[in-house]
Amino acid sequence: MSQIFRERRSWLGYFVIFAIAGFVCSPFLPAQENLGKGRISGTVVDESGVLMEGVLVVAEIQGGKTKLDGKSDKKGRFAIAGLGTGVWKITATLKGYAPASMDMNVSQLSKNPPINFVIKKITGPAALASDDVSSKMFDQGNQLLTEEKFDEAIKVFEEFLVKYPELYQVHLNIGTCYLKKGELEKAESEFKMVLDKVKEVSGDYKKDPGTSVRGLTALGEIAIKRQDFETAQKYFSESLEVSPQDEVAAYNVGEIFFSNQQIDEAIKYFEMAIQIKKDWSKPFWKLGLVYLNKGDMAKALEYLNKFVQMDPQNPEVPNVKNIIATIEKMKKD
Repeated sequence: MSQIFRERRSWLGYFVIFAIAGFVCSPFLPAQENLGKGRISGTVVDESGVLMEGVLVVAEIQGGKTKLDGKSDKKGRFAIAGLGTGVWKITATLKGYAPASMDMNVSQLSKNPPINFVIKKITGPAALASDDVSSKMFDQGNQLLTEEKFDEAIKVFEEFLVKYPELYQVHLNIGTCYLKKGELEKAESEFKMVLDKVKEVSGDYKKDPGTSVRGLTALGEIAIKRQDFETAQKYFSESLEVSPQDEVAAYNVGEIFFSNQQIDEAIKYFEMAIQIKKDWSKPFWKLGLVYLNKGDMAKALEYLNKFVQMDPQNPEVPNVKNIIATIEKMKKD
C-alpha cells in the first residue's frame, strides 16, 4: 500500500469521525425534537399503597411540544426512554383518579432517580362530573321525583349512593320522596342524617348553608304535617339563622305555612322575604293570595297591584289581573 493511499485513508477516517460527531452534537436536532438517551422509571401506587396497573405516564419537555409516554405494568412499574437533556414535566393519569405530576431535570449522562407517584381517587362532585353514567342516573332520579314516581326515584338514588356514598346530600332527595309519600318517620330520618353529616364534615351548619337550610326547612314541614307548630317554628327559625339573608328560604317557609293554612305565619315569612329583597315580586303576589284567603280584600288588592306594577312581563300577570278585577267587582257589589 502506497504512502499516498495510506494518507488518503487516514484523512477519510478523520472526515467520517468528524461528520458523525457533528451530527450527534449538532444543536439543531436535539433543540427541535428534544430526544436523546435519557431514561426515567418509577412506580405508581394509590393512597393505600396498592400498586396501580394501566396508569398513563407522560413526559413533556418544558417549553416544547415533544411528548413521550408509557404505562405502568401489573407491579405498578413504568419506564420511558429517549428523553433529551432538560427539564421535563412527568404526569401520571388514570380515570377516576386525580393526576399527579412533577418536574424533573433529566440527564442523558447519568442515571435519573426513580419517580414514585401516589395517585388519589377522585371523590364527591368532581368524580361525578367525570362519570357520565352516574351523572345520568342522578338526573334520572330527579326526573322520577318530578314525575312523582317516588318509589322508583328512591331506588335510583339508593343505587347512586352505593357508588358515591360521600355525596350524602342525595339523602335530601330521598327524604323528599318519603315526605311526598307521607312516610314522615322515614323522611325525618333522612333529613336528620344529612344534618348530622353536615356537622361531622363541616363542623357548623353555616359552613354548608344550602344543604342545612334544605334539611331544616324539611324538618319544619314534617312538624307542620304533624300539627306540631312549635317544633316547626323552631326548625324554620334555625334555618333563617343559618342563612338570614336568604330571601328564597324565607319565601319557601311562607309557602309551607300557606299550604297548611297557617295564614298569619305565612304572612310573617313572605314579609321577611320582601325585607331581604325588596325588588323581588314573587312574595308580593303570594301575600296578595294570602290576604285574599284571609278575607282582607284591601290588603289583597294592595299586594296584587304591586306585583303587577313590579313585574308586568310575568306570565302570571293575566291571571293576577283577573283576580284583581274579581275583587273590585265584589267590592262594588
